[in-house]
Amino acid sequence: MDVYEALFPAASLSSCCDYNPYHCHPLFCFSTGINLSECFHLLQLQYKTLKVIGAEFGTSVLSYFIFLKWLLTFNIFSFLINFGFLTIPQFLAAEPNNLSFTGLELLTGAGYFQQTVLYYGFYTNATISKIKNGPSYNMQLAYIFTVGLYFVICFLILLFSMAKSFCRNFINPQAHSGNASKLLCTWDFNITNEKAVKLKQKNLSTQIKVQSTGGTKSLLVKALSFVLFFFLFKLFVKGHRNDLESQAAMLVLPVVTSLLNAFIPFFYSWLGRLERFHTPGQHIYVTIARNIILKISIVGILCYYWLNVVAVSESQCWETLVGQDIYRLIVVDFLFCLLGSFFGEFLRRIIGTTVCVNLGLPEFDIGRNVLDLIYAQTLTWIGILFSPLMPGIQIISFSIVFCVKKVSLMKNCQPPRKVWRTAQMTTSFMFLLFFPSFLGVLSVIGVTVWRLKPSEECGPFRGLSSMYAAVSEWIEILENYTASKWVVWIYHNLITSELFFFILSTSILIIAYLYWQIIEGRKIMIKHLHKQIINGGKDKMFLLEKLRTLQMAKQTPSAPGGQGQQVSLIV
Repeated sequence: MDVYEALFPAASLSSCCDYNPYHCHPLFCFSTGINLSECFHLLQLQYKTLKVIGAEFGTSVLSYFIFLKWLLTFNIFSFLINFGFLTIPQFLAAEPNNLSFTGLELLTGAGYFQQTVLYYGFYTNATISKIKNGPSYNMQLAYIFTVGLYFVICFLILLFSMAKSFCRNFINPQAHSGNASKLLCTWDFNITNEKAVKLKQKNLSTQIKVQSTGGTKSLLVKALSFVLFFFLFKLFVKGHRNDLESQAAMLVLPVVTSLLNAFIPFFYSWLGRLERFHTPGQHIYVTIARNIILKISIVGILCYYWLNVVAVSESQCWETLVGQDIYRLIVVDFLFCLLGSFFGEFLRRIIGTTVCVNLGLPEFDIGRNVLDLIYAQTLTWIGILFSPLMPGIQIISFSIVFCVKKVSLMKNCQPPRKVWRTAQMTTSFMFLLFFPSFLGVLSVIGVTVWRLKPSEECGPFRGLSSMYAAVSEWIEILENYTASKWVVWIYHNLITSELFFFILSTSILIIAYLYWQIIEGRKIMIKHLHKQIINGGKDKMFLLEKLRTLQMAKQTPSAPGGQGQQVSLIV
């Protein structure tokens, strides 16, 4: 079973979208007569590269690149939403930027970029109206509703993808297995090109090997990680509290953070080789668990720093400062990702082939690279509130990372020494992206929107007690209009009602439990039917054996009475 087939049951290699099922997600499609996934497919890199990677390195490595391309599509979707509902209206009311561009802004995100639509502080709090007595555009409501609805859509997409993958790979994983069916029934007879035939043969061979393969954390490592986290907290919370606007000091935060993210995972990988795990899957899971502890701690310290230090500082626009910090973290993390491919794979290949031949070629570190993607996407989600165009920065980053990783994989890495089943790993990737990444981001966004006071001199929520106060004021205005009573009723009885969310949560749990029981019943029925088939086969073998014995006895000369008895038995 291919990793892309493991994610969505409707996947098929005959369609261009089927090779990357994330791009055919139903939540990305609108009923306009045009499939949005096909529009996104025009922006894809050639999917033939994925076929080559799957054939040469197996589905375990292929899962990383499919996951990367899905995140790239996800950020394109995010960028289009923010650009359409926030950036374009802001252009109509924007004032000219008098700052000069020096080029250093590409690295620091400050200077010229500070007075652009890239950051929260540039957006107006006024109602935009270019036509007298014409329709107006409330930027406050547009800002909070766009960000809110975007996260709701993200939640549904992630939940749907994770549920489909979990159902496919854990609840009923045997329904789509079987090497005989894969060997006899999956060949594409339309293939006539010799190179394509060899590539298809190698791909099937790798998949069958994956299907045939079966499937201690160190206290010292954890202690070392937490010591580094404590150092990071002391360095930035105390050292930069009085020097937030220094561009040189601003680069210390992302550099030190990226150093921790770059070198500690290499140490984890080296430690995993010494621990001699029984299966590659165990090595990947333990490495991912260690990296999760690392990245959660770093992101948690950064969020505490932003929400409890930067947000209460005397800066004119603390939201823009947070957006600049996230911008620098993404840019520096991207640069370290490129350096990691150079030093961790290219130089490692040179050393393994010339200096120390016993080392050999390096293997692609799936766990570390996937966690790097999740870390980068987490920063992007946090930064959307403070920098609406942050997904655009991540689109450029992921596009370059895809090309660099592809070239580095082909030139520097060797196929995994032990091929192993990766369908469950794909579900784990989706789960890690959902929890703790996405749910943690929702917590940070919730605290920012409901509890923190916006800046007084910048942004669309200036002068309000909280960002959510814009919605409360809007509801108070709607109460004066009879035609809008239904909106007020929904707000008071559904959105702000604890009873409604309690009933909704209880209903979801009941439905999930009933669905789980149905699945369990089907699994029991499948086991019974499987036993019936086995018993039916045994009965047929027993009858055939009896028939064979009687035929042999008939051919043997015996008394007439005995022959008559044998004939009567046969009849």
